[in-house]
Amino acid sequence: MDSQIMDVLAGRVLELGPKPTAESPYRNFKLTRDEDGIAWLLFDRAGASANTLSVDLLDELDAIVSELHSQRPAGLVVRSAKKSGFIAGADVNEFRGATDPGTVETAIGRAHAVIDRLEALRVPSVAVIHGFCLGGGLEVALACQMRIAIDDARFGFPEVMLGLHPGLGGTVRFTELVNPMQAMTLMLTGKTIDARRARSLGLVDAVTQERHVRNAVKDAVFGRLKRAKPGPLNAILNFAPVRGFLASRMRSEAAKAAPRAHYPAPYALIDLWEKHAGNRTAMLNAEKTSFANLMVTPTAQNLIRVFFLREQMKKIAAGGNKIAHVHVIGAGAMGGDIAAWCASQDMRVTLADMKAEPIAGALKRAADLFGKIMRKKIDQRDALDRLIPDMEGEGVRNADLVIEAVPEKLELKQKVYAGLEPRMKPGAILATNTSSIPLQDLRTTLQRPERLLGLHFFNPVSRLQLVEIVSHDGTDPALLGEALAFVGAIDRLPLPVKSSPGFLVNRALTPYMLEAMLMLDEKIDQRLIDAAAVEFGMPMGPIELADQVGLDICLDVGDMLRSKFGDHLPPTPAWLRDKVARGELGRKTGKGFYSWKDGKAEKAPLSETGPRVTDEMIDRLVLPMSNVCVAALREGIVDNADVVDGAMIFGTGYAPFRGGPLNYARTRGTDNVVSAMRALAQKFGDRFAPDAGWETFK
Repeated sequence: MDSQIMDVLAGRVLELGPKPTAESPYRNFKLTRDEDGIAWLLFDRAGASANTLSVDLLDELDAIVSELHSQRPAGLVVRSAKKSGFIAGADVNEFRGATDPGTVETAIGRAHAVIDRLEALRVPSVAVIHGFCLGGGLEVALACQMRIAIDDARFGFPEVMLGLHPGLGGTVRFTELVNPMQAMTLMLTGKTIDARRARSLGLVDAVTQERHVRNAVKDAVFGRLKRAKPGPLNAILNFAPVRGFLASRMRSEAAKAAPRAHYPAPYALIDLWEKHAGNRTAMLNAEKTSFANLMVTPTAQNLIRVFFLREQMKKIAAGGNKIAHVHVIGAGAMGGDIAAWCASQDMRVTLADMKAEPIAGALKRAADLFGKIMRKKIDQRDALDRLIPDMEGEGVRNADLVIEAVPEKLELKQKVYAGLEPRMKPGAILATNTSSIPLQDLRTTLQRPERLLGLHFFNPVSRLQLVEIVSHDGTDPALLGEALAFVGAIDRLPLPVKSSPGFLVNRALTPYMLEAMLMLDEKIDQRLIDAAAVEFGMPMGPIELADQVGLDICLDVGDMLRSKFGDHLPPTPAWLRDKVARGELGRKTGKGFYSWKDGKAEKAPLSETGPRVTDEMIDRLVLPMSNVCVAALREGIVDNADVVDGAMIFGTGYAPFRGGPLNYARTRGTDNVVSAMRALAQKFGDRFAPDAGWETFK
């Protein structure tokens, strides 16, 4: 969706008021005045495609607000000169490495003073908002008396994703203006809303189109705009006894998504509102302190690190995408979902299978997906039009990229390639979605092995952002570059890996899942094993994950990896083979370790008096993941420790607030990790032996 918005914006002409003179005294702003005496203040951060709030920008804004205080124009319009949107929030670079809450609070205090002075201007002020208006940008808009949205505007407070809450007065101004239950929900979830929803909440006073901006501005400044007024319900919901009741409900909701021990920000925000709402000065002051205290927590610093890991991985995929037509072979769960995702991202997709039923199933799942991720019916219809059933497999002839997603059997894949290769056009890429077969084995029968590479997507394709891009010794570097650009073009994050069993992610996840099976053998309750992983911060435990992935797939990957790595991996219990033979494969069959209903595992709560999670249980599950990541670096399967952490977070949901398995080891101390693994090896066997790579790991 974001890329589509950006395309629309790229072609737009913004109504920016009178033409500024060339010699503006300001580096990041333009200030002009129109024939009605209205001042137009344009945010235009130098050398950037999007506006972000930084210290130098706020200093300039302060000088401009002083100028406006003395000049007293008829009104003030605040607007962005960037096509990408209003303001995308604070400059996150300035948050990195903060360790002293006092220093952060002083800096935030200075920023607060600027926003407060903007709000206190004695002239009618109106923010005109297009595109993205997020975080600190929304806080600037809230300091204006009125807000007019262009119909494609998006609003939100994503700070919670960085382990923070709004810090430029947003917690106060937003809960005063909008029903605090709605306002708090938006701040606690980090979700964005469109202009129509913002209008219905009372966040904006009007929604208009670019060509009507001048008239809308005049109406606003000269008192003709019918303004959104906070309803009487707001005052009741902000009333102290009611706040106490609502805050406890919010805490129990927050606890379902983010435990307080790992994610302090939502709870800090709820405390702030519960204690201080209704007393503006006290709440603004408390917000500064609370924000500064959150900024220096390991959670916030690690989540900020994850933000930059994502940016770093996006850069790997930057480049001109040359792929317009994708042909997918195999319409099963993975192939069908890869095809649907590509179609949602503006690709023309042909989907082939031996049978009609899988294609029909894939189209139905695609329609469900488009309904969830696209607001407009016309966009959903266009995406479905781009996804073309292709029983004859004719799409191969015109495809720029062919993705093979047939079952994990070497002979079957080789047979498919034999039929494909002669029909592919020159320069087209042949990609396999294999998770277990080394490319060296697949390329042996190819006439042009240099065009083969791996594009390994993760399940569910629409939610997990990672794609492993796998090369073998003979892969054409130019085609590899094209594959990277393609992954970026479909809004996914690439991990370049050299072909070896399990690549990176499956190789790291397998010991985690097999160790859980051995713990079951030791008669540890499966719910307790899952609870240990969740307590560490994983999105779900390894037993539930095995059910999600499918026990047959876990068994295949486990067998393949054991044949390569032997005793480095826990053995596969015989009863797991029996379970698979009986057809108890997990979520897809309705029964695995858990019974599944409507896509959810049915779990009875653990008994209060029974055994509890121990540190040893957690170490047995998570330390082998860090160990494999170090081994993969040492072997040169991957070449960048930061990107390894990003891959594990974006491909498996590894506890984001810990910053990834290598960052976790660094934070805990590599000596501590190595000695903990040695102790586990003595007690449980060689599979816990620390890799030689720890000696050189920084």
